[in-house]
Amino acid sequence: MSSPPAMSSSAKVVVIGAGIAGLASAATLTQAGFEHVQVLEAMCRPGGRINSTRPFGPDVIEMGANWIHGQEGNPVFSLAKRHGLLSRNDCSSVKCQLDSFTPCDYFFREDGALVSQAGVEQVCDLFSKLMSRAFNDELEGKFHCKNLGQYLDEAFADSPVASSFEDAVKVFEWCKRNACTDEASSSLYEVSALQLKEYTSLEGGYYNSLGPGGYQAVVDVLLKILPPGALLCDRPVTHIQWGLDSQAKGSFCPVKVLCEDGQEFEADHVIVTSSLGFLKERASAMFEPALPEDKIGAIERLGFGTVDKIFLRFSERFWPEDCAGIQLVWEEGLEDRSVYCMLSEGRAWLESWYKKICGFDIVAHHPTVLCAWITGREAQYMETLQEEEVGRVCVRLLRSFTGWSVPEPTQILFSTWWSNPYVKGSYTFIPYGMNGVREHQALAAPLPNSTVCTEKKVPLSTAQ
Repeated sequence: MSSPPAMSSSAKVVVIGAGIAGLASAATLTQAGFEHVQVLEAMCRPGGRINSTRPFGPDVIEMGANWIHGQEGNPVFSLAKRHGLLSRNDCSSVKCQLDSFTPCDYFFREDGALVSQAGVEQVCDLFSKLMSRAFNDELEGKFHCKNLGQYLDEAFADSPVASSFEDAVKVFEWCKRNACTDEASSSLYEVSALQLKEYTSLEGGYYNSLGPGGYQAVVDVLLKILPPGALLCDRPVTHIQWGLDSQAKGSFCPVKVLCEDGQEFEADHVIVTSSLGFLKERASAMFEPALPEDKIGAIERLGFGTVDKIFLRFSERFWPEDCAGIQLVWEEGLEDRSVYCMLSEGRAWLESWYKKICGFDIVAHHPTVLCAWITGREAQYMETLQEEEVGRVCVRLLRSFTGWSVPEPTQILFSTWWSNPYVKGSYTFIPYGMNGVREHQALAAPLPNSTVCTEKKVPLSTAQ
């Protein structure tokens, strides 16, 4: 590949979005000697989908980003380690699998019976191996044209594990439902099986709990690199005019960025780090002239799903000391293929939105708090409900599945990433039948510019 074109350190650069991608870009440019870097953030705070809060006291609750995925070659892990931001609790670093559960998870059937722990481990171990085959590009040819759900179903049916005990099929459905959180999809039947091989897994444990500053501490490190005034919040961008002719337009810069409040910013270069969900809604009207067809097509075709968390705080702990999570095994779960097909059309799925919840997990540093994860269209619907209603449903599930005496929660809190107009979801997945590499390359490719800076040149590098 050819080297990227050099940029002058005197160039005016506007970065749109103050999530970790935008801040890392701005920090890298600043450290490289660029003197005119402006970051525009639509929300009232930097961080994007990193949102460390303290609603239950001094310890952090992560409403957004929660994990550092691997260590070797991971710039986020390197930065956090270098600045002493990692939790010193050994249990915060785990070898995480996509079907992650621990021997301390309690799996309950809908009738209140506990599922065999040995059986759960057997099914989850097989699920992990099947997923690893996809990630390691070891799928048999007959599965190349299948979606992820189909591949998993057929491979599971061919295994003796499928008939090894009474609840094997139901536990496997739980594994698929749980994997929807990793894929940020409404269903694995909408995700490409073949494209998982393009994901690069980094070696080393996954950190699910940073130090007392939470994930926000990583954001703060990047913010300290920026000069005063470089970040402006509450600046939603409405239009980006690019490829301007300086003589015809009376401008000395090829790009003009217009904000909702009427402010305008001229730039030699603009880096757009807005979420794919935001671009799906705004890109067609945001850019003047319109983006090239391959870039618009990539925005439309790539998947961008919703993953939300529901936090329940209780006055006291009601679950056993050795219980790390309460997992829900349904008679007819939403990732059962027949159920998925039945609910794929119409709005009947609204009545069973809560069945997308996999379970309720303990939360680091919060001994009386449980967290439930929910994904896809069910998460989007959940966001429209009142906190009290969501809390009532969750308590009903806990009581009916466990038979325990579950008190009313004292506080209920959930994320709203779909409802946030500047995010509109959580993260990207590759839909079935799509070439994800091609679409990602099209989306990342720079647009042609009409000027070439010839002063002191500094190559643009990625953030470290």
